[in-house]
Amino acid sequence: MLQATGVAALLRGKVASADDTLIRQGGSPQNLATPIEYFDRLITPTSVFFVRSHFGPPALDRTRKTVIDGMVKTPLTFSVDELKRSFPEVTVTAVLQCSGNGRSLHRPTVPGLQWTHGAMGQATFTGVRLKDVLEKAGVDKDAMHVRMVGADAPPKPSVPAFIRSIPIERAMDPTTVLAYRMNGEELTLGHGAPLRLVVPGWAGDHWVKWLVGIHPQPKEADGFYMQVAYRMPIGPVEPGAAVSPDRTKPATAFPVKSIIARPGGGGAGGAGVKRPIGPQEVVGIAFSGHAPIQSVEVSIDDGKTFAPAKLEGEAGIGRAQVFRFRFDKKEAGHVKAIVRAKDKKGNEQLETPLWNPSGYFWNGWHSAEWEVGS
Repeated sequence: MLQATGVAALLRGKVASADDTLIRQGGSPQNLATPIEYFDRLITPTSVFFVRSHFGPPALDRTRKTVIDGMVKTPLTFSVDELKRSFPEVTVTAVLQCSGNGRSLHRPTVPGLQWTHGAMGQATFTGVRLKDVLEKAGVDKDAMHVRMVGADAPPKPSVPAFIRSIPIERAMDPTTVLAYRMNGEELTLGHGAPLRLVVPGWAGDHWVKWLVGIHPQPKEADGFYMQVAYRMPIGPVEPGAAVSPDRTKPATAFPVKSIIARPGGGGAGGAGVKRPIGPQEVVGIAFSGHAPIQSVEVSIDDGKTFAPAKLEGEAGIGRAQVFRFRFDKKEAGHVKAIVRAKDKKGNEQLETPLWNPSGYFWNGWHSAEWEVGS
């Protein structure tokens, strides 16, 4: 556990309160998880918002330029301040979730950072539409993808650079944003300052940080992080089986998911959590990258029956809503709550998620347990 007076203060560039806590995942570079109890609200505070990095951040330079070239009529070079002066400002509220969030829960286990639930969070992101910038540059009609390059560098020449691309249709979507603020404040270094891509509903590997290059081109980007990593099997896979890259596709929209934040913190056996006899409340968030949330249901009889929870917050693709479920417990005993969600396209959270060799997109039913006593 890392106190925010250390790591999180560095991320924000200012003093943080002592009770803000992030959870370290692995060694170097720095990868930090959000504690599950923060998923009881619509906006995850920046100070406890997870951090994912392949090589570690570059030096903070808020005057760094970003270049648009490639299949455009007029190449552009701009700083964040120039973006602000040249294009309309927009704000989107969206879930940022690493593809590997929940990897540690897949069975059989798979290699990689063993995230449980903390590689996600929801924030407001403010910036300009990528569409507006690309239209000013004049994208060639034959451009099919837009390659994104960040300022972070591999530790040695033999390590591939982190380069991603998104289809031109997604780049021109009005919700795809070049963001310079998060939760109303300037982006922190850990979260991509001075400029990052925001792709609501899609996995975090597309949300390139420390953005320095935007390049429309005729095909999907080459390289390890596009052609081998961050890919999903085209069809079902037998648990434990290998899948060749040619039988995969890029991991894009994340599936429908709900997580219980409290009580119990998702710990098996209740993790020592106790509540008095009487009214009980189960609280968490639900979201889907494919459609707005339609319903969240909670079971307190080990999945035999489910009842609807109340939803709070604005619905949207890739946008989390808070759910609340209340019931009375009139006598002492153990309680286990199970949650599942469904989106408006009919996609349902799975009791047992589909296994894949990279451990991406875990979305099994989530449960929390606690003790009720006098």
